[in-house]
Amino acid sequence: MKSILEYKDYRLYLQDFYDERKRCGAFSWREFCKIAGFSSPNYMKLVCMGQSKLSKIKSPNVAKAMGLVGYEEEYFKQLVAFCNATDDFSKKEALLAMEKIAQEHKIRVIDSETFQYYESWKYPVIRELAPMMPGANPRDLAEECKEYVSAEEVRDILSFLVKAGFLKKEGDKTYSQTEQTVIGSKEALPIAIRAMHKEMANMASRAVDRYSTKERFFTGVTLGVTEEAYCRIIEELSTCCKKIVSIASEYKNLEQVYRVNFQLFPCTDKIKDKKHA
Repeated sequence: MKSILEYKDYRLYLQDFYDERKRCGAFSWREFCKIAGFSSPNYMKLVCMGQSKLSKIKSPNVAKAMGLVGYEEEYFKQLVAFCNATDDFSKKEALLAMEKIAQEHKIRVIDSETFQYYESWKYPVIRELAPMMPGANPRDLAEECKEYVSAEEVRDILSFLVKAGFLKKEGDKTYSQTEQTVIGSKEALPIAIRAMHKEMANMASRAVDRYSTKERFFTGVTLGVTEEAYCRIIEELSTCCKKIVSIASEYKNLEQVYRVNFQLFPCTDKIKDKKHA
């Protein structure tokens, strides 16, 4: 059975633990529940099936029932906290706690680089800007940014981007982009990206009044759609985004960093099958 530090879903770990015990000898859900302190003989099975969830209060008992102690017990408790979290802040907090435990016990990093890259507009912007300005020092890069960033922050960002493999240092104050894309687990990446979307949306809001129509382009349409139309629109937007990236990549000697936002969101509830007097 894999180490618990390789799991990001406590239900999968519970199921694997049960299957392993069952394979090695007589073991039942009733026995598992009894050892964990549950009166219901099927409770743990319902948890594994996603029909119930393990509470924060009961997670230490379940951990001990599976023989988890020390850092493994703490990891399991954070695993439960992550899966049960209902907001991005709590999910991120639990994930980072899991990563810290994993790092301390020489297990692969989970998602800290993904979180750090997406925590601020400064990381993707500096990643694009630095290769355009060979020989520029951090202060030079900072002064070119429309939003405020200090020279010290730029220095730290460059160091992170190189260390994480998003930039390659070609020489003194000269950088090139690597082919590496920003990746993370399916659990962490949506959390990180949502934070970036919020920040970029705020920047877009400021840009409406900050820049002239010669420097920025805003347009929009409000329309009624069906579920099928929604799916087709999403596909069209995705294709358009890829085309924009392709156009930009055709040019050398780049001179400025831009951000493109695609936003499609509901303004009303679905009214289908609702009766109105």
